[in-house]
Amino acid sequence: MIQIENLISERLGGKNFGKSTELYKFALIKEAKVRAKKLNPYLPLIDLGVGEPDIPADSNIVDILFSEAGKPENRFYSDNGLEELYLGAEKYLHNIYGINICSNNILHGIGSKPILAMLPLCFINPGDITLATIPGYPVMSTWTRYLGGEVYNLPLYEKNNFFPDFDAIPKQILQRAKLLYINYPNNPTGQTATEEFYREVVEFAYRNNILVVSDAAYGALVYDGLKPLSFLSVDGAVEVGVEVHSLSKAFNMTGWRMAFVAGNSKVINAYGTVKDNTDSGQFRAIQKAGIYAMNHPGLTEAYCRKYSRRLDLLVNALTKTGFTAIKPKGTFYCYIKAPKGAGNTNFSCAGEAAQYLIERALISTVPWDEAGAYLRFSVTFEAQTEKEEVSIIEEMSRRLAGLDLKF
Repeated sequence: MIQIENLISERLGGKNFGKSTELYKFALIKEAKVRAKKLNPYLPLIDLGVGEPDIPADSNIVDILFSEAGKPENRFYSDNGLEELYLGAEKYLHNIYGINICSNNILHGIGSKPILAMLPLCFINPGDITLATIPGYPVMSTWTRYLGGEVYNLPLYEKNNFFPDFDAIPKQILQRAKLLYINYPNNPTGQTATEEFYREVVEFAYRNNILVVSDAAYGALVYDGLKPLSFLSVDGAVEVGVEVHSLSKAFNMTGWRMAFVAGNSKVINAYGTVKDNTDSGQFRAIQKAGIYAMNHPGLTEAYCRKYSRRLDLLVNALTKTGFTAIKPKGTFYCYIKAPKGAGNTNFSCAGEAAQYLIERALISTVPWDEAGAYLRFSVTFEAQTEKEEVSIIEEMSRRLAGLDLKF
């Protein structure tokens, strides 16, 4: 038998692969859930940590998949995608964001994660730097390190309204930086971008010869009269970057793996080259279901009304129990400072606070400690009616009130 451990790449840890005793925070949460359920078998878990829609895709989208799946012409590889998908994406970007991007400057991906993984393959050499906002989605950072590059984190502090501070980046970092990853509406903070911020990003990119990758996975999920805003809508943005759009959150198609990237033609061509040597395209029937979804933005508007209603309930309940909670402008997350303790127990970080809430009250959240101690509450909990939504939030409030939390 060969010694596999001697063959594993250093980027995965080499001989130490699989030997780490450090658990990822989601694994810690999972373990805490199991313990809590054993100790409280008759108390239902209130899961406010789920980061995906609580209901399936619209039945009409499912019907399109069903009707297209068996057609002979859909059995072939789609390679870099169907032309009608790109025409649909072009129309979608115009209708939702008011931007005009030619379908030739759009390519699909099997979900946004593979797109974000492939983009560093297009640009990062050993020693190059990716600038990445934290807390946030780590895929581009992970692949940058896989390729021998480095990551310089840009913390999203509340004092800066959860925007990165470009002026704080050292000159020697800027000289080696190639990519900037931004994500608005932002996971986990819920902050939305402004035209002023995007103009600042474009100017920063021009000044430092850096390519911008804007992750718009939550782009259409905005509330209270706010209109969806695309990075590509700002003058000069197409010259310095691309934007990744996903159908997962906007159309409840999380497991369908349907996304696309739009923007600078040279970047799109580079991505297409890597993609052509990585996958053979998403199943054609799924692409056609995606076209239907993008042609029916009213579906997203209905989901936004639900999330907005639930966020109002959540923020009111959290405020009453001592948290400093403000309704976010986008996403379906509420990002708030973690309690410092409960009773005679002190928390050294948000991770400890999150485990305490699970074990003592069976309330699951997601902790973030990268730029201060915060908890992310999600309103994608399962509830069939508005009455049930109210009941769940009221039960959450009752449990929190009994913990003697300290802030």
